[in-house]
Amino acid sequence: MLLNKLLSRVEVKNSVGNLDLDITNIHSDSRKIKQGGLFIAIDGFSKNGIDFIPSAIENGAITIIVEPNENVEELHSKFNIPIISVDNTRRALAMTACTFYDNPSQKLKLIGVTGTKGKTTTTFMIKSILEEHGLNVGLIGSIAIYINGEKVEDTDRTTPESIEIQKNLALMVEKNVDVAIIEVSSQAMKLDRVAGCEFDVGVFTNLSEDHISPKEHPSMEDYFNCKLELIKLSKHAVLNNDDEVVKKIAEMLPDKDLKTFGISENSNFRINPDNMIITDSYIDFSIFYNGKEEQIEARIPGKFSVYNAAGAISVASYFGVTADEIRSALKDLRVLGRSELVPNKLGLTIMIDYAHTPSSLESILTAVNSYAKGKVICAWGVGGDRDAAKRPVMGEISGRLADYTVLMSDQVRTEDPLKILKEIEVGIVPTGKPYKIIVDRTEGIRYAISIAKPGDIIVIPGLGHDLYLERNGVKYPYDERQVIAKIIDEMIASGERTPANNID
Repeated sequence: MLLNKLLSRVEVKNSVGNLDLDITNIHSDSRKIKQGGLFIAIDGFSKNGIDFIPSAIENGAITIIVEPNENVEELHSKFNIPIISVDNTRRALAMTACTFYDNPSQKLKLIGVTGTKGKTTTTFMIKSILEEHGLNVGLIGSIAIYINGEKVEDTDRTTPESIEIQKNLALMVEKNVDVAIIEVSSQAMKLDRVAGCEFDVGVFTNLSEDHISPKEHPSMEDYFNCKLELIKLSKHAVLNNDDEVVKKIAEMLPDKDLKTFGISENSNFRINPDNMIITDSYIDFSIFYNGKEEQIEARIPGKFSVYNAAGAISVASYFGVTADEIRSALKDLRVLGRSELVPNKLGLTIMIDYAHTPSSLESILTAVNSYAKGKVICAWGVGGDRDAAKRPVMGEISGRLADYTVLMSDQVRTEDPLKILKEIEVGIVPTGKPYKIIVDRTEGIRYAISIAKPGDIIVIPGLGHDLYLERNGVKYPYDERQVIAKIIDEMIASGERTPANNID
């Protein structure tokens, strides 16, 4: 595609060199540039794209887009290829990607889901419901990318970079997808990853404190406003009417076509609080849908799962889905790392969840306490290089709501793991509840299993769907399901524990 056409939706500040070029690929990662490529040198949080121009040129870049403060004449003289400066390099990446892939979001229905909690589960619920309705569905989220029921690739962030989004949306168009669903994080909005996407429906699940740090959002106001942008971009919107902040969006956007869900009386899709059953393995509730109270069951425990289902059901109403199709779609749905029960030879209730914020930890432990028959053992840690202020807060929550806490490493990244756990400990101590610090995650899980008895529930928040542990820039393979199975096999082999079928 001609470079001039690619720049048609980009705010160019300055340029030098011949722009009459045929571009064959675009990227902001110099390693992914090929011959005939356009390299967009973004000044990121830890690295400046300018430093990777030589690598990009070596790999085939024939022109470069740079930040507005860069001297294009100097760079042109140095590298002898066309240099273009723009007002916003991240937005330029997104808009050139839209043009390069022929604006695929215009060729299918696009649903965006944002919120502090529940994005992944809600998107999988929507996917399952619309597939049951007979539609071809694509999904771009924090677990993987799916097209027409097949997993295309695993992902390692909630919302991929804009070039990857447009590439996958284009592939979905090619594969005759009717509806695409994207998990949209606040960072994705802030960093223009979905710029140029045309959303038909935007969903706002809830809002609670998260991602407040120097590298993320400076305040809750900024965090909320970034998420709000998705709703502003969407033709239609679905809102949690029981969330004190989210429900105010209706007043902020009076001309927007909005539908609400929740227990609140004035919700468009009202959950009946008197007809709700929550156990350690499923939810069973009723919701008013198309003027009739419908009974719905899903194999994901917790009250928050009722809200996620209600949000998905609200979206389904835009596509003419029947109540029977919703029931069939949700009845046996399971989502990796979301209130995921891990089958095991000891017959213990072991739950893996992605909870990694104060609100999500409180939600999962509150939910588990509502149906626990024995003790609640919570084995967890928090990620390094993230909001440190939440650590003692989460410690207090675990101390207050769990009967026993095991503190262990999470995604420590570049921080000292023991330091992280000591900062969590500050919140646990005043609760007076028992706890133990075991830095190694596997040994922490082993200890939690060793003290658990039948009827107890082990909750392991943090990693969820992540299949790795990150330390000092290296991601080491780590599947908690396999770790749990291996630990239990070793316990049985040593005689430390007895398999469930041999217990009196």
